[in-house]
Amino acid sequence: MSNNTENSCKDGDIESIEKLGSINTKNAKHKIFCLTIIGEIEGHNILPENSKSTKYEHVIPQLIAAEQDEDIKGMLIILNTVGGDVEAGLALAELISGMKKPTVSFVLGGGHSIGVPLAVSAKRSFIAPSATMTVHPVRSSGLIIGVPQTMNHFARMQDRITDFVVKNSGISAERFTELMMNTGELVTDVGSTLSGQKAVNEGLINELGTLEGVLDCLYKMIEND
Repeated sequence: MSNNTENSCKDGDIESIEKLGSINTKNAKHKIFCLTIIGEIEGHNILPENSKSTKYEHVIPQLIAAEQDEDIKGMLIILNTVGGDVEAGLALAELISGMKKPTVSFVLGGGHSIGVPLAVSAKRSFIAPSATMTVHPVRSSGLIIGVPQTMNHFARMQDRITDFVVKNSGISAERFTELMMNTGELVTDVGSTLSGQKAVNEGLINELGTLEGVLDCLYKMIEND
């Protein structure tokens, strides 16, 4: 690590990177908050220690703090997630979409399952050319009671996700449902995997991007805010 880096990263910053995967930039053109959502989104149940996860109880206060901090001018959300807890992921997506400050999301690797609402929750969304997004219906592990009430519960939950995605992206509800219920693509599941360009073509994501382009977009949004 160079002396310049050592001087610019305090102990609190290093701890924030190690524990939460986030840092506030201090010597950039504008001070932005970088939020990373990686691995599986952990909800009310604790995941095994050997699993990469993003804990929603850590992210929620970060979002509230970033929105209130007058020094922070915008937020960059980096996504590489396999999905996770639907309720927790949707809660985070709602908070991001309700922020007043400029927000930009960047999908790297994957933005699967509940990662789709998180990707579109920002005011502008980007995806790397090599990244993918997997769209599939709500699933549940463990014991399921096979009664109509259970199916209705899943349907209502799926409607909440679909409504959010449609509201915050350029895809229609009909097309999103069609992709979600596709039976001819995934070997052991129902749904669709969209490459970077295809996700843009479908209207899920605004545009393909690189880190340079993503930061340029966020800076312009800040300056025009």
